[in-house]
This record gives sequence, structure tokens and C-alpha cells, in this order.
Amino acid sequence: MNSAAPPAPQPLGGRRAVFVWGIGVGVYFVAVIFRTSLGVAGLDAADRFHVNASALSTFSILQLLVYAGMQIPVGLMVDRLGTKKVLVLGTVLFTVGQLGFALSPSYATALGSRALLGCGDAMTFISVLRLGSRWFPAKHGPMIGQVAALFGMAGNLVSTLVIARALHGIGWTGTFAGSSLAGVAVLVLVLLFLHDHPEGHEPPPAHRAGAAFVRRQIVESWREPGTRLGMWVHFTTQFPAMVFLLLWGMPFLVEAQGLDRGTAGGLLTLVVLSNMVVGLVYGQLIARHHAARLPLALGTVGATALMWAATLAYPGAHAPMWLLVTLCVVLGACGPASMIGFDFSRPANPPERQGTASGITNMGGFIASMTTLLAVGVLLDATGDNYRIAFSSVFFLEALGLAQILRLRVRAQRRERDHLVASRVEAVHVPV
Repeated sequence: MNSAAPPAPQPLGGRRAVFVWGIGVGVYFVAVIFRTSLGVAGLDAADRFHVNASALSTFSILQLLVYAGMQIPVGLMVDRLGTKKVLVLGTVLFTVGQLGFALSPSYATALGSRALLGCGDAMTFISVLRLGSRWFPAKHGPMIGQVAALFGMAGNLVSTLVIARALHGIGWTGTFAGSSLAGVAVLVLVLLFLHDHPEGHEPPPAHRAGAAFVRRQIVESWREPGTRLGMWVHFTTQFPAMVFLLLWGMPFLVEAQGLDRGTAGGLLTLVVLSNMVVGLVYGQLIARHHAARLPLALGTVGATALMWAATLAYPGAHAPMWLLVTLCVVLGACGPASMIGFDFSRPANPPERQGTASGITNMGGFIASMTTLLAVGVLLDATGDNYRIAFSSVFFLEALGLAQILRLRVRAQRRERDHLVASRVEAVHVPV
């Protein structure tokens, strides 16, 4: 008796793919709101907990330390457990962290809440990238990544527009506790509607238990030059804007540039809007011209360094508004440029290693951001709030990252060509 043939796999993409992937993006959107809410509340946090610049920067440093440290474990979890389970856990953690931050009576408990938030936040973006790779054709990878990042920046926009106003309207506790309800909402959506992959596209079974699996995933991902190049691209491009938006942009614009909070908030919003526009442009360019990846990344690094140098070296007491506006527009390109890192690591690794490789790549920018947040805080305290000296630390990390990108680029490109040739040969010899 012949058994019925299994149903043919449904084509990837379509409205259902957009719906399911959109739920994952919604989780990331909320996580970014929670992550960046401190960026507009930095001065309020300093007053509430009676801390100086170094202690204030510790909030974001600890959050990013946890985030960066979790990237490889989260990548392994996604590869082993699937997207839905990881997103559920991440949503619970960042929601509890945001609520705890709202109710924290002391600096120590607030630090613990931000660490918990960073742990949950760490589980979102890699999961969304994996979800996109499971529900959409590979050719859409660059655009899917940029659109996900665009929605993340929309979360940042909510912080700069809504959280900032709510702080001065309903106060600290009401603002942060009220925003935590968004985490509850997306958790319900994930539990009810999110699926790891469409029917007929289940990943092949693999032995995924024990230390041997973990070690093999990490070692094989790291061996690929594309993974390392992706990490250094992410390292070099992301942190200038991340540091600005996450904590130090508002104090820099208010205390060093003499702007009022409303104008400073408008400039932070400009960074976010620029990010969203540039993200769509970069995604389209890379999808159509794969060779544009490295020139776009290097061009963004150069433009960022040039604008920071012009702003910090301006001879007057305050930089003119046109220069600050240009700086913020250029900083908006940093986030989209950091996404190019995943466009190097993705083709270098097979599907079963995508989570781990993405985790390694995603560590780069957050390690650089954490280092710069600490350097700026320490230098501000050491120099009596000299922002020109403090923000000069940006150039050291950009130089380090640029040197690594130039060192790895040829090796990674050669290896990627070899992968492409091998896949074409394999496709020709597959029996039909």
C-alpha cells in the first residue's frame, strides 16, 4: 500500500510571511524602545539616582555588556531551540526589566533592571534575522535586514518623541511602567501567531546536544573570514550613532552646544529619521549591486569621522546649527551601514549556523558602543566635562575597526566566491 506523498513546500514569501515576520519585528521594535528610553532620560536619571557622568554611563555600559555577552549564547539558542522560544523568553525578560527600572528605589536595583532588560533585548534581533531567512527567499536578505533595522529605529523615534514628553508629563514611574505594557502586548502576539518556519520548510535534523555542538558552531562560524569581516564592519559603523542616541547625545547638545532640550530632542529625532531613509536606500543598493557592500561601509566610516572632526574642532564655543544638523544626518547612516556586516556573514555560513554567525557579527558594534560609553563618561569626569576631548575617543575605535576591515576584506571576498562556485557546481549535479 503506497503512502500518500508529502505536500509540496509552499513558496517562500507572501502575505503570511510578512505577517509572521512582522510579529517578530514588533518584538524588536518594543525592545528598542526600552533600550533607548534611557537616552532621553539620562539627565532625569542622574537627578533621580544622584550620580555623576561615570555612574550614569554605567547604566548603558552594563546593558550593552550583557547584550554583547549574550550574542553567541543567543545565536546558539536560536540554532538549537528555534525562534519562537527565544523570542518568548526575551520578551519576558526585557518587559520585567523595564518595569523594574520604573519601580527601582535605588541606583543598584536600577542597574539590575537594565541588565535584565539587556539580556532580553539581546534575544530579539538575531531571532528576527533568523525568522526572515526562514520565511523569505535568500535574495531578499539585505532588504529584510534593513527593514527590520528601520523598524528598530522607529522604536528609537518613539523614545525621542513619546518617552521624552511623557517623562515631563506623567513622571518617571508612570512613563516606564506604562511603556512596559507594550512588552505584554507583543508577548501575546508571539504566543498566538508566530511560527519558526512555513510548512514544508522544516530545517534538516541535526545532532544539537552537548558541548561538542556548541564548540563546533562557534569554531566553524569564526573560521569563516566573512563572519569576522561582518563583525568588524558592525563594530566600526554602529557605535558612533549608538553612543549618541543611547546616552550622550542629549547631554552633548544641551551642555556642550548650549541648546535647549526641545531643540536637542529634534536633532536626536533627525538622526533616527535619517537612519530610516538611508536604511531603505542601502538595502536597495545592496540587493541590486552586491559589490556595493564594502564601499558603502567604508564611505559611512569616513563621513562619520569627518563630521565628528569638523564638529569637535570648530573654533567657536558652539558649533553652528548647520554643522550639528549635518552631523546628525550622517550619524543616521551608521545603523544601516552596520547591517552590512550581516550581509558579509550570512553568505559565509550555512543555514544551520546562521544564528551563531549573526551573534558573532552583532557583538561587534555593541562592544564598540560599550567601550565608547565608558570612555566618554570617564573622560568627562577627568576633564571637567570637556566634551571635545571625551568624544575624541570615537576616532580610536574607528581606526581600529578600519584596520581590521582592510585586513580581512580580500580574504573574505575570495572565500565568498569559492562558496558561490561550489554551490553552483552542487546545483548542477543534484539529481532530478
